[in-house]
Amino acid sequence: MIPVSLRTLSASVLLLAGILTALPLPRAAAQDTGAMQISWEVRNRFRLFREERDFLLHVENARNRSILAAEQSLELQSEGRGWARNMVNRLCIDLQGRVNQPCTRDNTKENYLTPIDHPITVRLAGAVPVGATCAWSFDDGDGPQQSTFDCAEPVNLRVRYGKQTVATVDVSAGSDPTQRVQTEIQVRDVFVAGLGDSIASGEGNPDRPLALSDEGFCFRSYLGTAGAQYYRPSRAGYKGGRACEAPDTLANWQHYSALWFNAPCHRSLYSYQARTALALAVRYTHIAVTFLPLACTGASIGDGLLGSQRARECPPGKTGVCNTSVNAQVAELREALTAAKKRQPDRTLDLVLLSVGANDVYFSGLVADVIVDTATERALFRRSGVMASVDDSRDALARELPQNFVKLREALKPLVGGDLSHVVYVSYANPALANGGVPCRGGRAGFDIHPSFNADPQRLARVSTFVDTEFLPQLKGLATCTRGALCRDPEADRMTFVDAHQATFADHGFCAHSGNDPEFDRSCFAENGQSFNPDIVSSASQPMLCGRGASEYRAYLPRARWIRDANDSYFAAMTYPQGLPAASQPTDIHDATWGVLSAVYGGAVHPSAEGHAAMADAALPAASAVLGLDAVPPNVTRGFLPQLLPSAQQ
Repeated sequence: MIPVSLRTLSASVLLLAGILTALPLPRAAAQDTGAMQISWEVRNRFRLFREERDFLLHVENARNRSILAAEQSLELQSEGRGWARNMVNRLCIDLQGRVNQPCTRDNTKENYLTPIDHPITVRLAGAVPVGATCAWSFDDGDGPQQSTFDCAEPVNLRVRYGKQTVATVDVSAGSDPTQRVQTEIQVRDVFVAGLGDSIASGEGNPDRPLALSDEGFCFRSYLGTAGAQYYRPSRAGYKGGRACEAPDTLANWQHYSALWFNAPCHRSLYSYQARTALALAVRYTHIAVTFLPLACTGASIGDGLLGSQRARECPPGKTGVCNTSVNAQVAELREALTAAKKRQPDRTLDLVLLSVGANDVYFSGLVADVIVDTATERALFRRSGVMASVDDSRDALARELPQNFVKLREALKPLVGGDLSHVVYVSYANPALANGGVPCRGGRAGFDIHPSFNADPQRLARVSTFVDTEFLPQLKGLATCTRGALCRDPEADRMTFVDAHQATFADHGFCAHSGNDPEFDRSCFAENGQSFNPDIVSSASQPMLCGRGASEYRAYLPRARWIRDANDSYFAAMTYPQGLPAASQPTDIHDATWGVLSAVYGGAVHPSAEGHAAMADAALPAASAVLGLDAVPPNVTRGFLPQLLPSAQQ
């Protein structure tokens, strides 16, 4: 492959005098598979990735596959360790959420939000004569840059953003007449922002999951008695005190955390927003995608999108004071867009991916009400406001959420040019359905990571019914200005709404099981809810009742369940709650509060990577339609001369 820069393209003078201008053939002829034509595509066109090898991995696995099928293929390739585990360190956004300006991508410094040019590869396709020579010319208005290569060689160059480059090639093959092919090249850089809560950020799917130890780690229980202790798998590499009587520093414990590409918000490359933006880049070869991820776990409209919120945790490896506050997402987006427009006045925000509303109706409180079963913990959580009832959520759904949506619309409208159809609202899926939409029956299976957890069947059925019959329909009405939603201008205020994935999730809730589930899950996560060794002595060295090591667990293998249960949350992320208010912080790393939160704070009752891929499959057609990408043929040949007149070759 021959690298060429449009600025430095070597000028091999073309001695082709008397070339006559001719009308182009009709488009159908130009695109005939037998006719020669110029083919081009943008390289490494998902601009969040600094290295093309990461993008090409997704291109290869996406061939003739859905996003879900590609994810499952990648999961098997990585043996369940996850494709993002190394990519997370090769992004144009750092682990604190800051955009790298400039970002060095494939050895070239680029401005991430406002690129001035894009790398492309150009080829001559079709019935190319064997051994033919191609005299290439690329003209973006500043005069043609020219070079000659064997026609079998692709040409790499960078073309200026916002300007059309005319590519012309004259094909010479022995004594045959010289043929000319011409096309116009113009890269469209699509600016996509991701906003929302934990479903939007990718909670439950750390880019590099936790490595587990086969030994146990002691947690206290809220009962506070000498016997109120239990062991669960420890973090691999941790050499500090594992017994409850042997406290250790948080810094030592945190050194072995899971890794997110943004820890304060638990942003993950596995999120449906990242996967949708990446899929756009994979599918459409003439665009580049600039993705700005801003979603944050725990966000509501008021605290998260329009106002600041508490962080989930500090970046791994950091010592000292934890910055517990995260800036408002809409303000961050407005600031980024303003800065971009200063450099490129015509830069626009093309698409917003959005999921929000669950925290506005206390959904995490509903989950706590369902799974926390023992009297002591229920009393403590109810007193601290951690738990919520269906009536609490119903009241917020009727009163607070509609008003908050009005405020959100008004804040987003100026950012998308007044047309909220460019906001693609991706709805939630019911996490508690399996077997074709039957509510999960409850029990301790998948939730026995903590002694107080037990998904109560009655409370679970009540919450599942509320989600299906009230919450999800009301969300759709709010996003689409129906069902009496408060919209000043229903046409301009209507968001593009996506819920096609809900039907597929009806078979894949947290209780779904299959004979094809990972062998470790089938052997060690007991359906009777007795997965962990209750003996306080032997569990210190062997916490799993199955007799196998917890290190065998793989967060990224295909499973029937697309919803992380509490066991998954602990085994994949085991998140220490640094972002909580001081009064709620554990006193040490064996504290009872930490024991509860370690089981849910890393993504319990959130989609897995497979679930996010299924959501992205639903969101992709809507995003493509909003952007109008399918209206443009993938390769448009504007000019084609079947041959030059003999006088042109003299």
